[in-house]
Amino acid sequence: MTYLLALDQGTSSSRAVVFSAEGAVVAMAQQEFRQIFPQPGWVEHDAIEIWQTQLACARDALSKAGLRAADIRAIGITNQRETTVVWNRKTGAPIHHAIVWQDRRTEPTCVRLREQPGLAERVRETTGLVIDPYFSGTKLKWILDHVPGARAQAEAGELAFGTVDSWLLWQLSGGKVHATDVSNAARTMLFDVRRNEWSDAMLAALDIPRAVLPEVFPSAHRFGNAQAAHLGGEILIGGIAGDQQAALFGQACFKAGMAKNTYGTGCFMLMHTGERFQTSANGLITTAAAQHDSRPAYALEGSVFIGGAVVQWLRDGLHAIKSSTEVQSLAESVPDSGGVMFVPAFTGLGAPYWNADARGAIVGLSRGSTVAHIARAALESIAFQSAALLQAMSRDLSAARPADMPDGPPGGRGPTSERPGTRPATSAAVGGITELRVDGGACVNNLLMQFQADLLGIPVLRPKVTETTALGAAYLAGLSCGVYGGLDELSSKWQAERVFHPTMPRERALELMDRWERAVRQTVAD
Repeated sequence: MTYLLALDQGTSSSRAVVFSAEGAVVAMAQQEFRQIFPQPGWVEHDAIEIWQTQLACARDALSKAGLRAADIRAIGITNQRETTVVWNRKTGAPIHHAIVWQDRRTEPTCVRLREQPGLAERVRETTGLVIDPYFSGTKLKWILDHVPGARAQAEAGELAFGTVDSWLLWQLSGGKVHATDVSNAARTMLFDVRRNEWSDAMLAALDIPRAVLPEVFPSAHRFGNAQAAHLGGEILIGGIAGDQQAALFGQACFKAGMAKNTYGTGCFMLMHTGERFQTSANGLITTAAAQHDSRPAYALEGSVFIGGAVVQWLRDGLHAIKSSTEVQSLAESVPDSGGVMFVPAFTGLGAPYWNADARGAIVGLSRGSTVAHIARAALESIAFQSAALLQAMSRDLSAARPADMPDGPPGGRGPTSERPGTRPATSAAVGGITELRVDGGACVNNLLMQFQADLLGIPVLRPKVTETTALGAAYLAGLSCGVYGGLDELSSKWQAERVFHPTMPRERALELMDRWERAVRQTVAD
């Protein structure tokens, strides 16, 4: 049999998953690592600890599968995006802790950049992004400016910068390969996503020397080999993609108009836009999708700050439940939210609203409101925020219809299993988007998924294999080494475990979305 190994390096843990060529999970391993908070708003990781836990997981997964290095055709890497590592090329030692994507220390730098006439628009047109501490560029600048001697070393070519994928690739290859893929490079605010190359203009704006940058390749590429000392034999490293782009690939969303939503602590929705670079007029960012060959691939992306984290707040803050698994039964104990709307803007609002000053609110309370109504409203808030993202995508899609946009539902769905009572009352495309594919921990919540389908008016599809991020990395690796013949073969492997059809009348769904938007406005009122 043929096997692929995916290294899934996340924000709170490192994971490794062994897949069969059919995309089935054979074995997996996971290790958490430290979260470092030097001061409020700062978040760091120990890059050495990231490498050590990731290597330990890879070894453990192979052991659990009863496999050796010779049994693995290729390794795929997927990673937390934007997190920034700088290390010495000679010693391989990091010169500072990794600065994590959540870190906000560079906001003063971003304020100064935003004040430069025309720069924000040039950043959007070149990189597809907005000027924000979220992205790697200002994190890299901070390290070069604050670590003694770092800038001089960088200009002399003695330092290497990379997102976590580059760091793992360097370590696995024994320091022989300093590279990344387009999907990770696109998250730095330094990469010209139209030309697929580092941007001299962006490097100059942030004062970043080109000598620190990794080489950029398509996501499916023969990057190099993991050294035999690590896993008992050399293994090709054949795929790299940032976690959300890897999930889009693992969900077989290869065509313009296909979208996926990952329900985790936050929510990340990506919609493929084909080979068309499309800027958003509705609060979204443009990013590179995973590229299986030299042709460009793009996506629109929106992020929700508080998704499944609202359930954690019900547990730890409100003490309404003892375990996160109890939330569905509590929410189902009432027929609806009883008019309660919960806007979980604990850290502001992300896309498409982008208001850092918004704060959480529970509105519509009455004398008859109970903790069950609040729990249901909390669950529904995840679907409301995600619906707002998809509506923003549909408006962008309608404003600029790509030539390769499909007119009907995308193919390659594979067999589905529908459940009684889930046949659609009405089902219509949302601005050309005909379905939403879902993954992440919260997608197991049937109440949430049904409500999501009701709000959107299109089917919500949950896949049989929910390890879509790791699967995407494995697929990319498999393409580069010939395990798979192309995207059509991968599309044919995708199967739905359950399809949630909309059952709510569209008029009622639109009324609820209107009430949601009114509640959002109350969180940002003076």
